[in-house]
Amino acid sequence: MGAGGPRRGAGPPDGGWGWAVLGACFVVTGFAYGFPKAVSVFFRALMRDFGAGYSDTAWVSSIMLAMLYGTGPVSSILVTRFGCRPVMLVGGLLASAGMVLASFATRLLELYLTAGVLTGLGLALNFQPSLIMLGLYFERRRPLANGLAAAGSPVFLSALSPLGQQLLEHFGWRGGFLLLGGLLLHCCACGAVMRPPPPGPGPRLRRDSADDAPGDAEAERGGLRLREAPPGGRPRRRLLDVAVCADRAFGVYAVTKFLMALGLFVPAILLVNYAKDAGVPDADAAFLLSIVGFVDIVARPACGALAGLARLRPHVAYLFSLALMANGLTDLSSARARSYGALVAFCVAFGLSYGMVGALQFEVLMAAVGSHRFPSALGLVLLVEAVAVLIGPPSAGRLVDALKNYEIIFYLAGSEVVLAGVFMAVATSCCLRRSRNPQPSQGTEGEASDTEDAEAKGDSGALPTGAEEPGSLKAWEVPSPGAGPTEPEVEAEPGLDPKSV
Repeated sequence: MGAGGPRRGAGPPDGGWGWAVLGACFVVTGFAYGFPKAVSVFFRALMRDFGAGYSDTAWVSSIMLAMLYGTGPVSSILVTRFGCRPVMLVGGLLASAGMVLASFATRLLELYLTAGVLTGLGLALNFQPSLIMLGLYFERRRPLANGLAAAGSPVFLSALSPLGQQLLEHFGWRGGFLLLGGLLLHCCACGAVMRPPPPGPGPRLRRDSADDAPGDAEAERGGLRLREAPPGGRPRRRLLDVAVCADRAFGVYAVTKFLMALGLFVPAILLVNYAKDAGVPDADAAFLLSIVGFVDIVARPACGALAGLARLRPHVAYLFSLALMANGLTDLSSARARSYGALVAFCVAFGLSYGMVGALQFEVLMAAVGSHRFPSALGLVLLVEAVAVLIGPPSAGRLVDALKNYEIIFYLAGSEVVLAGVFMAVATSCCLRRSRNPQPSQGTEGEASDTEDAEAKGDSGALPTGAEEPGSLKAWEVPSPGAGPTEPEVEAEPGLDPKSV
């Protein structure tokens, strides 16, 4: 699904301002994944003030996560229409405003609408555009960049939880929410550095009119807009490329992510209560999550660097499936762990495999669908994952309440993740590789894909009329052996002369 080595000609800088973009993506990823979990330190105070139960209060984090995953297609449309930077700036303001307004809430419903819906939407409008912009700046070092950006999740989770506890002790939950709202304004600063990379040399497509929207230039330069020219009219904007659903590689990835999300997060959610049920003291049980976090921090960038090696990058889909199977087998083998030493060993193995999954998941998607379709694919995948997240962990909690037994939960979660890994490996090998027509070639970095070699031969001549804009991501794409033929940047309607588009 991936390929090693950069393409010829203009492409992502793989450095330069891209490192600033990577730093911003690190911060945004940390807020997106760490903030909904860190808010849980305020739950006891909220239960006391509002006279509510734990399940009612926990809906604040659940709604926040549902907005983060479920609004993926909306974020894709906004990025295509306005560009990454404006969407992230607005998202940072929404996330901050949600927490500030939540500090004045007098009912749980108001908390759901402010801290849940508004802040969750703001985080979603930051998270997805940051990943898209990261793909614009990195190709050869993209696996490493994805791994470093993904490390923001465990780092911020480790920092935000104790920070929230300190704010709660000194200022109460209202003051804590107010200060956290100010902290989320850093997302605006991250959005400000997301300038699109400069276009490479070469011919440019004719702009249709001078009154295009302000985001058009950035979106076209980033390759985020696909156009179709209707007969006798100006080109239509394809704000969400749902045609990516017909791509076989995308279908394999979407099914894998759905199966993975059913069980991947369950052990981490139940770990502390499982340890307490086994007789582990409260302080030692809470420290188990810290062990997972510390190992996760190291595993994500290390796995990203490993996946960027020339020999492994073409096989990144198999590396991802291996990480999934390792995570599932860890759950299965630790279902009967009772001693503290066995639980620590489980946390180390789980943190390692969990970090590998986190570092590789978006790299596999980029390689599967191509960078020019990544914005739409990411939005649709997050929507699929939102459905699975709303099914898996709540169902596990209900089973624990009904059976009073954690062992079967670990067996179910591990089986689902193992099934996801096996499906990914088998589908990649049997379904996707058969659609490939291999031709041995030598890439610029030692191992380029066969598709790249065929495209390099086609690039030797002059660019035809109607070629894609030089800043387009299509010229930078690392093709997938399993993906279908890449879509042109400009498509003509049936019966239309392509030169007239």
